[in-house]
Amino acid sequence: MSNQITNSIFQIGISDKELTLFERQYTLKQGMSYNSYVIQDEKTVVLDTMDERVTDKWLQELEELLAGKAPDYLVVSHMEPDHAYNIGMLAEKYPEMKIVGNTLTFNMLTNFFEMDFSQRKFVVMDGDVLDIGKHKLQFVTAPMVHWPEVMMTYEQTEKILFSADAFGRFGSLEAEGEWEEEARRYYFGIVGKYGMQVQAVLKKATNLDIETICPLHGPVLKEDLGYYLQKYNTWSSYEPEEEGVCLVCSSIYGNTLQAVKTLANLLKQQGNKVEVIDLTKEDWAEAVANAFRFSRLVVASSSYNAGVFPPMVHFLQALKERNYQKRKVAVIENGSWAPSAGKGMKSMLQEMKDIELIEPVFTIKSRLKEEDKKAFEDWAKRI
Repeated sequence: MSNQITNSIFQIGISDKELTLFERQYTLKQGMSYNSYVIQDEKTVVLDTMDERVTDKWLQELEELLAGKAPDYLVVSHMEPDHAYNIGMLAEKYPEMKIVGNTLTFNMLTNFFEMDFSQRKFVVMDGDVLDIGKHKLQFVTAPMVHWPEVMMTYEQTEKILFSADAFGRFGSLEAEGEWEEEARRYYFGIVGKYGMQVQAVLKKATNLDIETICPLHGPVLKEDLGYYLQKYNTWSSYEPEEEGVCLVCSSIYGNTLQAVKTLANLLKQQGNKVEVIDLTKEDWAEAVANAFRFSRLVVASSSYNAGVFPPMVHFLQALKERNYQKRKVAVIENGSWAPSAGKGMKSMLQEMKDIELIEPVFTIKSRLKEEDKKAFEDWAKRI
């Protein structure tokens, strides 16, 4: 659908409600959306193309907006195929159109397209401005947010930041629910590793007078921009959003999960906010997002092949890859004859920085028994 942002700036937003996995790994609850933008001035500018799956809808919307006019420029914010798939097609359709990107953009472009762009490329650097009439496009490089060539565009006249993948979210444009729920899961899944780089871009953003944020996924943001910027500042600095305990469990037959539920009740009685996630049934990316959301984490796993049950291994590896830090973590292991999960989980957690491990590991032999509950209650008070 086309959405008029201002008199001369338009969003082309396409929802793919059939897509169930983003990047073949992130579960989608309400599909996915893609955005492209058009600025109509003395020069006409298209900002980004779209994913292969929505090509026909995007091209139809684009042609209707252009109304027979050829675009003068295509600005490439990000070379990932969900935004760049149609660069080659658009370049062939409009042979006079210049392609705007930075040096890394053009280094990467020929990886995807066997075309000669040498006479069409318009190379820009951080801070450069493209004058297209009433509108002035200032380019803001954002390396590793989350690819090295990423570039944001700030429109100076109407104070709009075209933010590439930043400030995006999972879900179609019609998706229900608060922005932060799917934006958090999106951020820590896609961008979480690169907190330092996000912090650098946020510092650049403080020098810009921003009234609207236009991401490549999700809704255009116009209201209370301080809220979105603060969320990104918290997430990228790895600080918890709120006090509470995230309990993440990988249980084979349910006994470890039952112990975690008992612990959740104990923690609630102590006045803690608690979130319980069963890795064998629930989305691992949701578990990752909640681990970053709360100030404390409990990991509980069955022992398996003298190690850790695989769903927990995957979860902890995902945390490590995303620079999980600044948290207090407790460990529960279960094993019928030779508990091994605690050692394995501690080893993985010790590879992460600024993690305070709560000692000792609490060990369950097959199931939490009545005679274990007093010790369990005392241990819970340490969390």
